[in-house]
Amino acid sequence: MSTRWHFVDRMAPSWLVVQLLGTAVLLFTLFTAREDTLGVWAVYSVAMLAWLTFIVADPWHRRLANAALAVSAMLPVFVVGAADDATALVMICVVLSRFASLTSPSGTAIVVLVGLVVAGSAVAFLTTGHTWPDAIGYPGLILLVTLFGLHRRQYELRTDQAEELLRQTELAQQEKARAAALDERARIAREMHDVLAHSLGALGMQLKVAEALLSERGDTAAALERVRRSNRLAEEGLMEARNAVAALRGDVPSLPEAVADLVDAFGRDHQTAIDLRVVSQPRTVSTASTVPLVRTLREALTNAARHAPGQPVEVTLDFSGERISLDVATGRPVPVPPRAEGPSGYGLTGMRERLALVGGTLIAGERDDGAGWRVTAEVPG
Repeated sequence: MSTRWHFVDRMAPSWLVVQLLGTAVLLFTLFTAREDTLGVWAVYSVAMLAWLTFIVADPWHRRLANAALAVSAMLPVFVVGAADDATALVMICVVLSRFASLTSPSGTAIVVLVGLVVAGSAVAFLTTGHTWPDAIGYPGLILLVTLFGLHRRQYELRTDQAEELLRQTELAQQEKARAAALDERARIAREMHDVLAHSLGALGMQLKVAEALLSERGDTAAALERVRRSNRLAEEGLMEARNAVAALRGDVPSLPEAVADLVDAFGRDHQTAIDLRVVSQPRTVSTASTVPLVRTLREALTNAARHAPGQPVEVTLDFSGERISLDVATGRPVPVPPRAEGPSGYGLTGMRERLALVGGTLIAGERDDGAGWRVTAEVPG
């Protein structure tokens, strides 16, 4: 249905209909005129020629078209009082109303031309022996017809404003879509960087230690253990990469399920006592909030294994408040032999940045009882 209307609009736009209708009225008026004075006919001819100039020039030369239309409206004023019939009056009404309906002339130009035509018509009627009612009524008729043209001008202006607003809205939507695409690219890059930097960094560190054990000490058993550890890290990295892709696709498990999986894997891989406590009834959590909480838990557990190996870990997932809280408490770090540090890949800064993106917060520091360290993350529920 809309395509059909667009086709009709292209075939006969409103401005073309008005031009053709006005031309038809003017031609009919001239053909039915009862005028014997050659000078009056000369004025009619020039006015009609100016009208035709307006029609031809309007789509390409607006200033020339507007000037020609103003001339076509002014010329019949000089003979409106001396004419034998109402031909001049009809020409003034048609042409002046068309001029008043245009959006290209300024409002001042329209007011000036209308004022000159109305005043000139009144003077012409008075100076040619017409009565006062004619001198007031006919210019009043001209003014009334002109008001219809002004009404159409307002309609055209509102239409142009609506089209411009629509264009600006479309541009804003395009910019919004472009910004969203850039944000999504940045999020994907951040996800993949966290996974690859963390997993590959730890893997490279283990392989370097294994190489040093073989080349410097010849400790095959210790090197083999490092290789096995590297294999586990590679498997964990592959699993994290799959989890990251699933998160990007939206295939994220529920928050309690994801937290339970991480806790089970940590206890199994590190042979460490770890306890999970869920407070209140779990509720649905958005993907945007689930992903940073799971990432925060993974990083907190990694830090616990690195800095406090063998110490018990307590994980609390709290749904009781308006915000969802995840708390990871570990024992105090024990003295361990110095070792080379791999890249952190995520760290406290990364955790805070991710949580801040969804309106969350992160608090990390020593426990109140001084028995270890605590990481607490909160996100909107």
